[in-house]
Amino acid sequence: MKTIKFEIVTPERTVLKQEILQISVPTTSGEITVLPDHIPLVSVLKTGVIELKLADNNTEIISVSGGFIEVMKDKIVILADTAERAEELDESKIEAAKLRAEEAKKNAKFVDDVEFANISAKIEKELARLHAVNKWRKLKSSK
Repeated sequence: MKTIKFEIVTPERTVLKQEILQISVPTTSGEITVLPDHIPLVSVLKTGVIELKLADNNTEIISVSGGFIEVMKDKIVILADTAERAEELDESKIEAAKLRAEEAKKNAKFVDDVEFANISAKIEKELARLHAVNKWRKLKSSK
């Protein structure tokens, strides 16, 4: 089967660099799936879950909170604001962070629109992380 080079990086690190068979990503225009020989494109990512089919037929799940994807003839690059592999995530810490963000949102009557948007983005990020962990756990248990 034909593969394509893939790399996802954040300002802090390279999260994954590997040959893949396909990738599904959440963009602001909807979810897209990219296979080898896809037409070149650049798109804005939204917070969500990336699903990769690796060259060895294993699946990798990554939580992402915004960024860009560039699809070239022989390579896919994602520049993400944040990205975490599902296997690296701690569900209890995610739940605690989500609860703190939801509590801050309840008390948001006294904050401006920018702070409210930041709190909402934090909740969205934690929900995406939780979704990634749950999806990864289901994949792992089905093997």
